[in-house]
Amino acid sequence: MLRLAKSSRFAAGLKKLGRLLAIDYGKKRVGIAATDALQIAANALDTLPPAAALDFLQRYAAAHKVDVVVVGMPVNLNGQPSAAAAGARAFTARIRKQLPDVQVDTFDERFTSKIARQTIMEAGVRKMGRRSKELVDKVSACIMLQSYMEHRSWQMKNIK
Repeated sequence: MLRLAKSSRFAAGLKKLGRLLAIDYGKKRVGIAATDALQIAANALDTLPPAAALDFLQRYAAAHKVDVVVVGMPVNLNGQPSAAAAGARAFTARIRKQLPDVQVDTFDERFTSKIARQTIMEAGVRKMGRRSKELVDKVSACIMLQSYMEHRSWQMKNIK
């Protein structure tokens, strides 16, 4: 079994990693997902009303080191912001104000709800459970976060 010394640079680097959070913003519900402490996998956390989401984020950031909060930006098929984008931008501004030491990014959330519904169905969730908009929102946030991590990894590999 491989063991790392507590003084190794690798172990020290792991302690510095913070979590990534994703927000699937909606006027009625906000889906929230987070990575594990090593930023390997995205996990669905919760679905909350928008008014409660900011308090949740503040408590979560106080309890866990958070490196980045990613807010889904609603975009039309042509790449232009949708009508719902104004609400997501305003919510993003509130997060930046409330968590000034945390990087806040936006990320294209196209098709995440559709992919979430398909994923929930393929997971064998019964029909009544698949109708849960709360479940769809937090799974959408999870899918968006996983996509963000893949995009970020691709960017790091292709920087010249």
